[in-house]
Amino acid sequence: MLLLGIDVGTSSVKVSVVDPVTQTAIVSAQYPEEENPILSPQPGWAEQAPDMWWLEVQQAIRLCNRSGKYNPADISAIGIAYQMHGLVLVNKRQEVLRDSIIWCDSRAVEIGDKAFNAIGEKKCLDNLLNSPGNFTAAKLGWVKENEPEVYEQIDKVMLPGDFISMRLTAEITTSFSALSEGIFFDFSGNRLSDDILNYFGFDRSFFPTIKPVFSNHGELLPEVAQKLGLKAGIPVAYKSGDQPNNALSLNIFDPGEVAATAGTSGVIYGVSDKLAYDPQSRVNTFAHVNYTEEQRRLGVLLCINGVGKLYSWAKTLFSPVSYGEMNDRAAESPIGCYGLRILPFGNGVERMLCNKPVAAHIHNLDFNIHGKDHILRAIHEGIACSFRYGLDIMRENGMNPSVIRAGRANLFLSDLFTEIFVNTTGVPVELYKNDGSVGAALGAGIGAKVFGSPREAFSKMERIKIVEPKGDQYESIYRDWKLLLEKQLGQEVKG
Repeated sequence: MLLLGIDVGTSSVKVSVVDPVTQTAIVSAQYPEEENPILSPQPGWAEQAPDMWWLEVQQAIRLCNRSGKYNPADISAIGIAYQMHGLVLVNKRQEVLRDSIIWCDSRAVEIGDKAFNAIGEKKCLDNLLNSPGNFTAAKLGWVKENEPEVYEQIDKVMLPGDFISMRLTAEITTSFSALSEGIFFDFSGNRLSDDILNYFGFDRSFFPTIKPVFSNHGELLPEVAQKLGLKAGIPVAYKSGDQPNNALSLNIFDPGEVAATAGTSGVIYGVSDKLAYDPQSRVNTFAHVNYTEEQRRLGVLLCINGVGKLYSWAKTLFSPVSYGEMNDRAAESPIGCYGLRILPFGNGVERMLCNKPVAAHIHNLDFNIHGKDHILRAIHEGIACSFRYGLDIMRENGMNPSVIRAGRANLFLSDLFTEIFVNTTGVPVELYKNDGSVGAALGAGIGAKVFGSPREAFSKMERIKIVEPKGDQYESIYRDWKLLLEKQLGQEVKG
Protein backbone atom coordinates (compact mmCIF):
# COMPACT_ATOMS: atom_id res chain seq x y z
CA MET A 1 0.00 0.00 0.00
CA LEU A 2 1.36 3.41 -1.04
CA LEU A 3 0.13 7.02 -0.88
CA LEU A 4 0.32 9.71 -3.58
CA GLY A 5 0.71 13.38 -2.62
CA ILE A 6 0.25 16.30 -5.02
CA ASP A 7 1.37 19.85 -4.17
CA VAL A 8 0.10 22.45 -6.65
CA GLY A 9 2.38 25.41 -6.08
CA THR A 10 2.67 28.74 -7.81
CA SER A 11 6.10 27.94 -9.21
CA SER A 12 5.59 24.26 -10.06
CA VAL A 13 3.78 21.04 -9.18
CA LYS A 14 5.49 18.49 -6.98
CA VAL A 15 4.36 14.88 -6.52
CA SER A 16 5.59 12.28 -4.02
CA VAL A 17 4.87 8.58 -3.60
CA VAL A 18 5.07 7.74 0.11
CA ASP A 19 5.41 4.50 2.04
CA PRO A 20 3.05 4.81 5.04
CA VAL A 21 5.17 2.38 7.06
CA THR A 22 8.31 4.53 6.93
CA GLN A 23 6.33 7.79 6.41
CA THR A 24 8.92 8.84 3.84
CA ALA A 25 8.94 9.39 0.09
CA ILE A 26 10.01 6.54 -2.18
CA VAL A 27 10.30 9.02 -5.03
CA SER A 28 9.41 12.65 -5.73
CA ALA A 29 9.19 14.61 -8.95
CA GLN A 30 8.70 18.26 -9.83
CA TYR A 31 7.31 19.68 -13.04
CA PRO A 32 8.33 21.94 -14.65
CA GLU A 33 11.96 22.37 -13.63
CA GLU A 34 11.81 26.10 -14.25
CA GLU A 35 9.35 28.34 -12.41
CA ASN A 36 5.86 28.75 -13.87
CA PRO A 37 5.02 32.21 -15.15
CA ILE A 38 2.46 34.41 -13.42
CA LEU A 39 0.31 36.20 -15.99
CA SER A 40 -0.16 39.89 -15.25
CA PRO A 41 -2.43 41.46 -17.90
CA GLN A 42 -2.51 44.67 -15.84
CA PRO A 43 -0.39 46.00 -12.95
CA GLY A 44 -1.44 44.30 -9.71
CA TRP A 45 -3.09 41.37 -11.48
CA ALA A 46 -1.85 37.78 -11.15
CA GLU A 47 -3.32 34.80 -12.98
CA GLN A 48 -2.46 31.22 -13.94
CA ALA A 49 -4.27 28.71 -16.17
CA PRO A 50 -5.84 25.85 -14.16
CA ASP A 51 -5.37 23.43 -17.05
CA MET A 52 -1.64 24.22 -16.91
CA TRP A 53 -1.68 22.89 -13.33
CA TRP A 54 -3.53 19.77 -14.47
CA LEU A 55 -1.04 19.07 -17.26
CA GLU A 56 1.81 19.50 -14.80
CA VAL A 57 0.19 17.18 -12.25
CA GLN A 58 0.00 14.48 -14.91
CA GLN A 59 3.61 15.02 -16.00
CA ALA A 60 4.89 14.88 -12.41
CA ILE A 61 2.98 11.63 -11.72
CA ARG A 62 4.42 10.09 -14.89
CA LEU A 63 7.93 11.12 -13.86
CA CYS A 64 7.45 9.34 -10.54
CA ASN A 65 6.13 6.24 -12.30
CA ARG A 66 9.13 6.16 -14.66
CA SER A 67 11.50 5.85 -11.71
CA GLY A 68 10.64 2.15 -11.47
CA LYS A 69 10.95 2.33 -7.67
CA TYR A 70 7.38 1.17 -6.97
CA ASN A 71 4.37 -0.45 -8.58
CA PRO A 72 1.83 2.31 -9.43
CA ALA A 73 -0.98 -0.21 -8.83
CA ASP A 74 0.00 -0.20 -5.14
CA ILE A 75 -1.09 3.44 -4.69
CA SER A 76 -4.27 3.37 -2.60
CA ALA A 77 -5.11 7.03 -1.86
CA ILE A 78 -4.36 10.53 -3.14
CA GLY A 79 -3.89 13.76 -1.21
CA ILE A 80 -3.77 17.29 -2.62
CA ALA A 81 -2.19 20.49 -1.30
CA TYR A 82 -2.56 23.71 -3.27
CA GLN A 83 -1.81 27.42 -3.45
CA MET A 84 -4.45 29.13 -1.35
CA HIS A 85 -7.14 31.70 -2.25
CA GLY A 86 -7.14 31.16 -6.02
CA LEU A 87 -10.47 31.46 -7.84
CA VAL A 88 -11.35 28.70 -10.34
CA LEU A 89 -14.64 28.84 -12.25
CA VAL A 90 -16.16 26.05 -14.33
CA ASN A 91 -19.39 25.60 -16.28
CA LYS A 92 -21.76 22.62 -16.19
CA ARG A 93 -19.41 20.67 -18.53
CA GLN A 94 -16.56 21.24 -16.03
CA GLU A 95 -14.80 23.51 -18.51
CA VAL A 96 -12.67 26.34 -17.14
CA LEU A 97 -14.28 29.72 -17.83
CA ARG A 98 -11.23 31.96 -17.30
CA ASP A 99 -7.70 31.86 -15.93
CA SER A 100 -7.53 31.56 -12.16
CA ILE A 101 -7.16 34.82 -10.23
CA ILE A 102 -4.47 33.66 -7.81
CA TRP A 103 -3.46 34.53 -4.25
CA CYS A 104 -1.17 37.51 -4.99
CA ASP A 105 -3.63 39.30 -7.31
CA SER A 106 -4.62 42.74 -5.96
CA ARG A 107 -7.54 43.77 -8.15
CA ALA A 108 -10.34 43.02 -5.68
CA VAL A 109 -9.10 45.00 -2.67
CA GLU A 110 -11.61 47.82 -3.10
CA ILE A 111 -14.47 45.38 -3.68
CA GLY A 112 -13.60 43.50 -0.49
CA ASP A 113 -13.29 46.73 1.50
CA LYS A 114 -16.75 47.85 0.32
CA ALA A 115 -18.21 44.51 1.43
CA PHE A 116 -16.50 44.87 4.82
CA ASN A 117 -18.06 48.31 5.35
CA ALA A 118 -21.49 47.35 3.99
CA ILE A 119 -21.87 44.14 6.00
CA GLY A 120 -20.36 45.85 9.02
CA GLU A 121 -16.87 45.55 10.44
CA LYS A 122 -17.97 43.97 13.73
CA LYS A 123 -20.29 41.49 12.01
CA CYS A 124 -17.60 40.44 9.56
CA LEU A 125 -14.95 40.02 12.23
CA ASP A 126 -17.26 38.22 14.67
CA ASN A 127 -18.59 35.76 12.07
CA LEU A 128 -15.97 35.55 9.29
CA LEU A 129 -12.97 36.32 11.55
CA ASN A 130 -11.63 38.38 8.63
CA SER A 131 -12.38 41.21 6.29
CA PRO A 132 -13.35 39.99 2.79
CA GLY A 133 -10.31 42.04 1.77
CA ASN A 134 -8.61 40.58 -1.26
CA PHE A 135 -9.73 36.98 -0.79
CA THR A 136 -11.59 34.60 -3.09
CA ALA A 137 -15.07 35.98 -2.33
CA ALA A 138 -13.98 39.48 -3.36
CA LYS A 139 -12.34 38.05 -6.51
CA LEU A 140 -15.62 36.37 -7.43
CA GLY A 141 -17.32 39.71 -6.80
CA TRP A 142 -14.88 41.30 -9.25
CA VAL A 143 -15.79 38.74 -11.94
CA LYS A 144 -19.49 39.40 -11.37
CA GLU A 145 -18.95 43.14 -11.69
CA ASN A 146 -16.48 43.17 -14.59
CA GLU A 147 -17.05 39.96 -16.57
CA PRO A 148 -20.81 39.31 -16.51
CA GLU A 149 -20.57 37.05 -19.57
CA VAL A 150 -18.24 34.76 -17.58
CA TYR A 151 -20.25 35.02 -14.38
CA GLU A 152 -23.46 33.93 -16.12
CA GLN A 153 -21.86 30.62 -17.16
CA ILE A 154 -20.66 29.62 -13.67
CA ASP A 155 -21.76 26.26 -12.38
CA LYS A 156 -19.21 25.84 -9.58
CA VAL A 157 -16.71 28.03 -7.74
CA MET A 158 -13.57 26.25 -6.60
CA LEU A 159 -10.13 26.65 -5.13
CA PRO A 160 -7.12 25.23 -7.03
CA GLY A 161 -7.07 21.92 -5.13
CA ASP A 162 -10.78 21.39 -5.74
CA PHE A 163 -10.10 21.78 -9.45
CA ILE A 164 -7.33 19.15 -9.52
CA SER A 165 -9.57 16.80 -7.53
CA MET A 166 -12.34 17.40 -10.07
CA ARG A 167 -10.03 16.52 -12.95
CA LEU A 168 -9.09 13.29 -11.19
CA THR A 169 -12.60 12.23 -10.14
CA ALA A 170 -15.20 14.43 -11.94
CA GLU A 171 -16.62 15.19 -8.47
CA ILE A 172 -16.52 18.66 -6.92
CA THR A 173 -16.31 19.04 -3.15
CA THR A 174 -15.13 21.58 -0.61
CA SER A 175 -14.50 21.75 3.15
CA PHE A 176 -14.89 24.12 6.10
CA SER A 177 -11.18 24.92 5.77
CA ALA A 178 -11.44 25.74 2.06
CA LEU A 179 -14.59 27.86 2.50
CA SER A 180 -12.93 29.79 5.32
CA GLU A 181 -9.84 30.61 3.24
CA GLY A 182 -12.13 32.02 0.56
CA ILE A 183 -14.07 34.06 3.18
CA PHE A 184 -17.27 32.18 2.38
CA PHE A 185 -17.57 30.56 5.86
CA ASP A 186 -19.54 31.74 8.89
CA PHE A 187 -17.75 30.44 11.98
CA SER A 188 -20.64 31.39 14.27
CA GLY A 189 -22.93 28.91 12.51
CA ASN A 190 -20.43 26.55 10.81
CA ARG A 191 -22.03 27.14 7.42
CA LEU A 192 -21.81 29.17 4.24
CA SER A 193 -21.98 32.85 5.11
CA ASP A 194 -25.41 34.32 4.39
CA ASP A 195 -23.90 37.77 4.78
CA ILE A 196 -21.38 37.20 1.97
CA LEU A 197 -23.89 35.44 -0.30
CA ASN A 198 -26.55 38.10 0.21
CA TYR A 199 -24.21 41.10 -0.15
CA PHE A 200 -22.63 39.89 -3.38
CA GLY A 201 -25.74 38.11 -4.67
CA PHE A 202 -23.88 34.81 -5.13
CA ASP A 203 -26.02 31.78 -5.95
CA ARG A 204 -25.80 29.13 -3.22
CA SER A 205 -25.63 26.46 -5.93
CA PHE A 206 -22.16 27.75 -6.93
CA PHE A 207 -20.67 26.07 -3.88
CA PRO A 208 -19.77 22.36 -3.85
CA THR A 209 -20.76 19.70 -1.35
CA ILE A 210 -19.01 20.30 1.99
CA LYS A 211 -16.95 17.38 3.33
CA PRO A 212 -14.29 17.03 6.05
CA VAL A 213 -10.72 17.69 4.90
CA PHE A 214 -9.90 14.04 5.72
CA SER A 215 -12.58 12.18 3.74
CA ASN A 216 -13.45 10.71 0.35
CA HIS A 217 -13.61 13.61 -2.12
CA GLY A 218 -14.20 11.34 -5.13
CA GLU A 219 -12.64 8.30 -6.77
CA LEU A 220 -10.16 8.15 -9.62
CA LEU A 221 -11.89 7.92 -12.99
CA PRO A 222 -11.04 4.84 -15.12
CA GLU A 223 -9.94 6.95 -18.10
CA VAL A 224 -7.69 9.11 -15.91
CA ALA A 225 -6.29 6.05 -14.13
CA GLN A 226 -5.38 4.52 -17.48
CA LYS A 227 -3.59 7.68 -18.63
CA LEU A 228 -1.60 7.89 -15.40
CA GLY A 229 -0.89 4.20 -14.89
CA LEU A 230 -2.82 4.13 -11.61
CA LYS A 231 -5.62 1.97 -10.27
CA ALA A 232 -9.17 3.17 -10.99
CA GLY A 233 -11.38 3.91 -8.00
CA ILE A 234 -8.75 4.99 -5.49
CA PRO A 235 -9.99 7.94 -3.41
CA VAL A 236 -8.84 11.52 -3.19
CA ALA A 237 -8.86 11.36 0.61
CA TYR A 238 -7.42 14.75 1.57
CA LYS A 239 -7.41 18.33 0.24
CA SER A 240 -5.87 21.34 1.94
CA GLY A 241 -4.41 24.75 1.21
CA ASP A 242 -0.63 24.80 1.17
CA GLN A 243 -0.12 26.57 4.49
CA PRO A 244 -2.44 24.38 6.60
CA ASN A 245 -0.84 21.46 4.77
CA ASN A 246 2.65 22.73 5.62
CA ALA A 247 1.60 22.88 9.27
CA LEU A 248 0.19 19.35 9.03
CA SER A 249 3.42 18.09 7.48
CA LEU A 250 5.29 19.53 10.50
CA ASN A 251 2.94 17.67 12.89
CA ILE A 252 1.19 20.87 13.96
CA PHE A 253 -2.39 20.27 15.07
CA ASP A 254 -2.91 21.76 18.54
CA PRO A 255 -3.11 25.24 20.09
CA GLY A 256 0.24 26.96 20.55
CA GLU A 257 2.05 25.01 17.84
CA VAL A 258 3.56 27.24 15.13
CA ALA A 259 5.01 26.61 11.65
CA ALA A 260 6.84 28.80 9.17
CA THR A 261 7.69 28.61 5.49
CA ALA A 262 9.72 30.86 3.21
CA GLY A 263 8.84 29.89 -0.34
CA THR A 264 7.37 32.16 -3.01
CA SER A 265 5.56 33.84 -0.13
CA GLY A 266 6.56 33.81 3.53
CA VAL A 267 4.22 32.48 6.18
CA ILE A 268 3.99 32.04 9.92
CA TYR A 269 1.04 29.81 10.80
CA GLY A 270 -0.04 29.12 14.37
CA VAL A 271 -2.87 26.97 15.70
CA SER A 272 -5.41 28.34 18.18
CA ASP A 273 -8.64 27.09 19.77
CA LYS A 274 -10.13 30.60 19.99
CA LEU A 275 -12.46 32.24 17.47
CA ALA A 276 -10.25 35.33 17.49
CA TYR A 277 -9.29 37.87 14.87
CA ASP A 278 -7.00 40.81 14.24
CA PRO A 279 -9.15 43.98 14.23
CA GLN A 280 -7.36 45.19 11.08
CA SER A 281 -7.25 41.76 9.36
CA ARG A 282 -3.48 42.06 9.04
CA VAL A 283 -3.21 38.40 10.01
CA ASN A 284 -6.02 36.03 9.13
CA THR A 285 -7.84 33.20 10.86
CA PHE A 286 -8.99 30.12 8.93
CA ALA A 287 -10.24 26.65 9.83
CA HIS A 288 -7.27 24.31 10.27
CA VAL A 289 -7.23 20.84 8.68
CA ASN A 290 -8.59 19.26 11.88
CA TYR A 291 -11.32 21.84 12.49
CA THR A 292 -14.67 20.34 13.43
CA GLU A 293 -17.85 21.75 14.93
CA GLU A 294 -17.03 19.91 18.15
CA GLN A 295 -13.28 20.71 18.34
CA ARG A 296 -12.39 24.05 16.88
CA ARG A 297 -8.83 24.29 15.62
CA LEU A 298 -8.03 27.58 13.89
CA GLY A 299 -5.00 28.48 11.85
CA VAL A 300 -3.79 32.06 12.36
CA LEU A 301 -1.86 32.98 9.23
CA LEU A 302 0.63 35.73 8.58
CA CYS A 303 1.43 35.95 4.87
CA ILE A 304 4.12 38.07 3.21
CA ASN A 305 3.84 37.97 -0.58
CA GLY A 306 7.32 39.10 -1.54
CA VAL A 307 9.69 36.60 0.12
CA GLY A 308 11.06 33.88 -2.17
CA LYS A 309 9.67 35.93 -5.04
CA LEU A 310 12.18 38.66 -4.21
CA TYR A 311 15.00 36.13 -4.03
CA SER A 312 14.06 34.56 -7.38
CA TRP A 313 13.88 38.08 -8.88
CA ALA A 314 17.42 38.71 -7.64
CA LYS A 315 18.54 35.38 -9.09
CA THR A 316 17.23 36.42 -12.51
CA LEU A 317 18.76 39.89 -12.15
CA PHE A 318 22.21 38.52 -11.31
CA SER A 319 22.04 35.53 -13.70
CA PRO A 320 23.84 33.26 -14.24
CA VAL A 321 24.02 32.37 -10.53
CA SER A 322 22.63 29.59 -8.31
CA TYR A 323 20.78 30.07 -5.03
CA GLY A 324 23.72 28.46 -3.22
CA GLU A 325 26.12 30.95 -4.78
CA MET A 326 23.78 33.79 -3.80
CA ASN A 327 23.79 32.60 -0.19
CA ASP A 328 27.60 32.37 -0.20
CA ARG A 329 27.90 35.87 -1.63
CA ALA A 330 25.43 37.26 0.92
CA ALA A 331 27.53 35.77 3.74
CA GLU A 332 30.49 37.85 2.54
CA SER A 333 28.70 41.06 3.52
CA PRO A 334 28.80 42.31 7.13
CA ILE A 335 25.68 42.39 9.31
CA GLY A 336 23.66 45.48 8.42
CA CYS A 337 25.22 45.85 4.95
CA TYR A 338 26.56 49.33 5.77
CA GLY A 339 23.04 50.71 6.15
CA LEU A 340 21.49 49.14 3.04
CA ARG A 341 17.83 48.27 3.71
CA ILE A 342 15.26 46.53 1.50
CA LEU A 343 11.47 46.47 1.86
CA PRO A 344 10.44 43.21 0.12
CA PHE A 345 6.87 44.13 -0.83
CA GLY A 346 6.88 43.96 -4.63
CA ASN A 347 4.47 41.06 -5.21
CA GLY A 348 1.02 42.58 -4.85
CA VAL A 349 -0.61 44.28 -1.88
CA GLU A 350 0.33 42.95 1.53
CA ARG A 351 -2.39 41.91 3.96
CA MET A 352 -0.25 42.64 7.01
CA LEU A 353 0.14 46.22 5.68
CA CYS A 354 -3.66 46.61 5.41
CA ASN A 355 -3.60 45.88 1.65
CA LYS A 356 -1.61 48.98 0.82
CA PRO A 357 0.35 48.89 -2.50
CA VAL A 358 3.69 49.58 -0.84
CA ALA A 359 5.91 47.90 -3.50
CA ALA A 360 9.57 47.01 -2.95
CA HIS A 361 12.12 49.67 -2.03
CA ILE A 362 15.90 49.82 -1.68
CA HIS A 363 17.04 52.43 0.86
CA ASN A 364 20.45 54.02 1.45
CA LEU A 365 22.12 52.57 -1.64
CA ASP A 366 25.61 54.05 -2.00
CA PHE A 367 27.31 53.40 -5.36
CA ASN A 368 30.74 53.80 -3.75
CA ILE A 369 30.13 51.19 -1.03
CA HIS A 370 27.49 48.69 -1.99
CA GLY A 371 27.89 45.76 -4.36
CA LYS A 372 26.16 42.49 -5.14
CA ASP A 373 27.13 40.89 -1.81
CA HIS A 374 25.52 43.71 0.18
CA ILE A 375 22.33 43.63 -1.89
CA LEU A 376 21.97 39.87 -1.44
CA ARG A 377 22.47 40.06 2.32
CA ALA A 378 20.12 43.06 2.57
CA ILE A 379 17.49 40.91 0.85
CA HIS A 380 17.91 38.25 3.57
CA GLU A 381 17.71 40.88 6.29
CA GLY A 382 14.75 42.67 4.73
CA ILE A 383 12.78 39.44 4.45
CA ALA A 384 13.62 38.51 8.07
CA CYS A 385 12.53 41.99 9.22
CA SER A 386 9.21 41.57 7.42
CA PHE A 387 8.70 38.28 9.29
CA ARG A 388 9.49 40.05 12.58
CA TYR A 389 7.02 42.83 11.76
CA GLY A 390 4.28 40.28 11.08
CA LEU A 391 5.17 38.16 14.10
CA ASP A 392 4.79 41.22 16.32
CA ILE A 393 1.25 41.60 14.94
CA MET A 394 0.58 37.97 15.81
CA ARG A 395 1.92 38.61 19.31
CA GLU A 396 -0.51 41.53 19.66
CA ASN A 397 -3.25 38.99 18.95
CA GLY A 398 -2.11 36.45 21.55
CA MET A 399 0.13 34.17 19.45
CA ASN A 400 3.47 34.00 21.28
CA PRO A 401 5.51 31.08 19.96
CA SER A 402 8.32 29.70 22.09
CA VAL A 403 9.60 27.78 19.07
CA ILE A 404 8.79 27.73 15.35
CA ARG A 405 8.97 24.58 13.23
CA ALA A 406 10.06 24.87 9.61
CA GLY A 407 10.95 22.54 6.80
CA ARG A 408 14.53 22.48 5.60
CA ALA A 409 13.45 23.92 2.25
CA ASN A 410 13.40 27.11 0.19
CA LEU A 411 15.04 29.98 2.11
CA PHE A 412 15.38 27.78 5.21
CA LEU A 413 17.92 25.78 3.19
CA SER A 414 20.20 28.75 3.78
CA ASP A 415 22.03 28.65 7.12
CA LEU A 416 22.55 32.40 6.76
CA PHE A 417 18.87 33.16 6.30
CA THR A 418 17.88 30.84 9.16
CA GLU A 419 20.37 32.54 11.47
CA ILE A 420 19.12 36.01 10.49
CA PHE A 421 15.46 34.93 10.88
CA VAL A 422 16.07 33.49 14.36
CA ASN A 423 18.06 36.46 15.61
CA THR A 424 15.66 39.03 14.15
CA THR A 425 12.50 37.38 15.53
CA GLY A 426 14.09 36.16 18.76
CA VAL A 427 12.42 32.75 18.40
CA PRO A 428 14.25 29.41 18.05
CA VAL A 429 13.58 27.46 14.85
CA GLU A 430 13.39 23.67 14.69
CA LEU A 431 14.20 22.36 11.21
CA TYR A 432 12.72 19.17 9.81
CA LYS A 433 12.87 17.28 6.57
CA ASN A 434 9.54 18.54 5.30
CA ASP A 435 7.77 18.53 1.97
CA GLY A 436 4.27 19.64 1.01
CA SER A 437 3.68 16.73 -1.34
CA VAL A 438 4.78 14.21 1.32
CA GLY A 439 2.47 15.94 3.80
CA ALA A 440 -0.40 15.68 1.31
CA ALA A 441 0.29 11.97 0.86
CA LEU A 442 0.27 11.39 4.62
CA GLY A 443 -2.91 13.48 4.82
CA ALA A 444 -4.44 11.05 2.31
CA GLY A 445 -3.38 8.23 4.64
CA ILE A 446 -5.28 9.92 7.47
CA GLY A 447 -8.35 10.40 5.28
CA ALA A 448 -8.24 6.81 4.04
CA LYS A 449 -7.81 5.56 7.64
CA VAL A 450 -4.41 4.03 6.95
CA PHE A 451 -3.38 5.74 10.20
CA GLY A 452 -5.32 5.61 13.44
CA SER A 453 -4.90 9.34 14.09
CA PRO A 454 -3.29 12.42 12.54
CA ARG A 455 -0.44 12.27 15.07
CA GLU A 456 0.29 8.66 14.10
CA ALA A 457 0.93 9.73 10.51
CA PHE A 458 3.93 11.79 11.70
CA SER A 459 5.17 9.57 14.51
CA LYS A 460 8.51 8.97 12.75
CA MET A 461 9.28 12.61 12.01
CA GLU A 462 12.75 13.56 13.27
CA ARG A 463 14.17 16.99 13.92
CA ILE A 464 17.27 17.85 11.85
CA LYS A 465 18.46 20.60 14.18
CA ILE A 466 17.41 23.56 16.26
CA VAL A 467 18.78 27.07 15.74
CA GLU A 468 18.75 29.30 18.85
CA PRO A 469 18.97 33.11 19.00
CA LYS A 470 22.45 34.44 19.80
CA GLY A 471 22.04 37.99 20.97
CA ASP A 472 20.27 41.12 19.77
CA GLN A 473 22.65 42.28 17.03
CA TYR A 474 19.73 42.57 14.59
CA GLU A 475 17.51 44.67 16.87
CA SER A 476 18.91 48.01 15.72
CA ILE A 477 18.70 46.87 12.09
CA TYR A 478 15.04 45.96 12.61
CA ARG A 479 14.25 49.29 14.27
CA ASP A 480 15.88 51.14 11.36
CA TRP A 481 14.02 48.96 8.83
CA LYS A 482 10.69 49.49 10.62
CA LEU A 483 11.13 53.29 10.60
CA LEU A 484 11.70 53.19 6.84
CA LEU A 485 8.58 51.03 6.39
CA GLU A 486 6.46 53.33 8.55
CA LYS A 487 7.67 56.32 6.55
CA GLN A 488 6.75 54.53 3.33
CA LEU A 489 3.33 53.56 4.72
CA GLY A 490 2.74 57.19 5.68
CA GLN A 491 3.53 58.26 2.14
CA GLU A 492 1.11 55.67 0.76
CA VAL A 493 -1.65 56.94 3.06
CA LYS A 494 -1.01 60.54 1.96
CA GLY A 495 -0.82 59.46 -1.70
